[in-house]
Amino acid sequence: MTDLTPAETKAIAALQRLAKTWPKSLWLFANGSTGLSVLKKKNGQRVTTDTGGMDQEYVVATVKIENDGGDW
Repeated sequence: MTDLTPAETKAIAALQRLAKTWPKSLWLFANGSTGLSVLKKKNGQRVTTDTGGMDQEYVVATVKIENDGGDW
């Protein structure tokens, strides 16, 4: 296990608190290079393109947090 700095521990705790109150009307899409896109759902469902990608018309914000959307 990697040792975390107090700032890192605090950031993780803040993210966990956010997850508890995150509106069900929004979802996140990991855009590796540009950050996390926040998208609005339509009728409670994620809106995607015909090919399964995110529909950019529903992007309401981008948060510049480094991420990777790949599976392990």
